[in-house]
Amino acid sequence: MAASDRPIIIKKVVKGGGHGHHGGAWKVAYADFVTAMMAFFLLMWLINTTTPEQKRGIADYFAPASVSPSNSGSGAPLAGTSPGDDGVQGSGDSSMRQRLAPTAPQENDRNEQQSPDAAPQSDGEPAVSTDAIMEAQQRRAEAQLYSAEMSLRQAMQEMPELAELSNHVVIDQTPEGLRIQLVDQEGRPMFNPGSVEPNERAVTLLRAVSRIAERLPNRLAIAGHTDSGPTTAAGYSNWDLSSDRANAARAVLQSEGITDDRIYEVRGKAGSEPLYPDDPYMPGNRRISITLLREAPVLPSGHRL
Repeated sequence: MAASDRPIIIKKVVKGGGHGHHGGAWKVAYADFVTAMMAFFLLMWLINTTTPEQKRGIADYFAPASVSPSNSGSGAPLAGTSPGDDGVQGSGDSSMRQRLAPTAPQENDRNEQQSPDAAPQSDGEPAVSTDAIMEAQQRRAEAQLYSAEMSLRQAMQEMPELAELSNHVVIDQTPEGLRIQLVDQEGRPMFNPGSVEPNERAVTLLRAVSRIAERLPNRLAIAGHTDSGPTTAAGYSNWDLSSDRANAARAVLQSEGITDDRIYEVRGKAGSEPLYPDDPYMPGNRRISITLLREAPVLPSGHRL
């Protein structure tokens, strides 16, 4: 075959790679999308769990409260202080400075502003009103009663001889003060039947109460209570029995250090104030109540109402 008759073969080379992974750019976009969605759901969860007060606090935090609402100078974006009557070299309007400057209080104004019920003040000391003194002393008295309650409860938990008697003690706050009641339990009375002298259990609890009460200046009111059942002795009523038991409790407290001026009253109430009104014959109605009185604080000398 002649050389001129040979076929001409044309070879085309096609470059591949056009349908690959596109360089991985989609992974970056997907990661940004997932991060944004996570932040969005986290924001929705925080909004759902916060209170209105917390939302208001967050809004106040991001609010531009520190930006002055007034314009400076002439009001232009880059304006400074405007020239006043003293020329362009002045630092501002003199009339504006006079209006903003505080005026010195006059002597008569200070005398009129002083509260009529304020306490007399000495040189260099601010006046303190009588109401403020009474309120401070009242808060202090409340704190002392609360501390006494906590101390008694802690002592009953830590001392073995008191831990087993904790069911006999009822402690509560009343309008009169801190009331501590030593209550009879079924088969475990504080006084032997018909007797006015406290037994060993009652004496142990009364001593614990006296140790707490001795730390405070409050006066004590002691009351004896019985159930509604009649007494066994003829001519001797529950009024007599409750009064004698309250007086016997008073004697134990005073033997442990409570002075005479701390005793406000000793009285017997018989069954007139049962602890369990639904069952006036229940043993728990037989009790001794000792109240650390919440009294009005004594004002310092020189103060008037």
